[in-house]
Amino acid sequence: MQLAEFNEGDPIKVNCLIKSAQAKTTKNGGQYLALTFQDQSGDLNGNLWDATDQQVADLEAGKVVNLTGRRSSYQGKPQVEIQGVKLIPELSPNDFVPRAPESDREIKTALRPFFTAITESTWHQIINGLISKHGTDFFSSPAAKSNHHAFVGGLAYHTLSILRLAKAIIPLYPGINEQLVYAGAILHDLGKTIELSGPIATEYTVEGKLLGHISIIDGEITAICEELKISTSSEAVIALRHLVLAHHGLLEYGSPVRPQILEAELLHQLDELDASLLMMTSALAKVQPGEFTERLFAMDNRRFYKLKLPEK
Repeated sequence: MQLAEFNEGDPIKVNCLIKSAQAKTTKNGGQYLALTFQDQSGDLNGNLWDATDQQVADLEAGKVVNLTGRRSSYQGKPQVEIQGVKLIPELSPNDFVPRAPESDREIKTALRPFFTAITESTWHQIINGLISKHGTDFFSSPAAKSNHHAFVGGLAYHTLSILRLAKAIIPLYPGINEQLVYAGAILHDLGKTIELSGPIATEYTVEGKLLGHISIIDGEITAICEELKISTSSEAVIALRHLVLAHHGLLEYGSPVRPQILEAELLHQLDELDASLLMMTSALAKVQPGEFTERLFAMDNRRFYKLKLPEK
């Protein structure tokens, strides 16, 4: 069985990955480890009480362990009451990391027509230059540490999903520059290849913490323009940078500017749509009809109900 398959009260004995490990202190001065375990089905949190110094040193993020305990819940969220955690160094962490629902080859094949559709010289050169530089990480990186698309290939899959949505919506509204939307979608989260450490025990890098992926990719765009002798004052470059800088929509969400052109507003809305629906469908997949999901922090801490109605 996998982590997400255990029900309330079930005994747990399973191999899994330590996704995160934080040494903490109780009010009485006792030491414990706040652990998040992971396998391809999802995450499960638990506290290892009275943790020894050796356990704190050994049980690090990225290590594969055999976990024993009992499935319980705290404040409506699933957790494990830990009875034992034993290192299994012979097993590969790669076997316990969730992956995109489409294969690497399928994602690359599906992305190709969108790249080909961008024939405007400036955007074409910028995208080719940046994908050549960050392509390997682009196809392996998650799109986030947690929340949406936090799995191997999540960044490329999220990008592809936005492009598919854009292709469906653009014909419905006249005046949208299709190539600009595609270019912005491809680049909007590319800075996460630098912001995040990778798909195993994902953490924010120093650059990620201090700069953020929006500032990072904007800097990458200007750098590739200088390398390719493309004027950064041209409207094509300014428009592309605006899409990237505005894609979070609001200043308080990390965008230095709000969307001020049609294509930027569309990219922002599609980004929000794909992220929100992925979080909701992932949570709903873990509950039965007639049940509510756990609270989703990134969705205003709401819980979502799974209807009993027939799916079709």
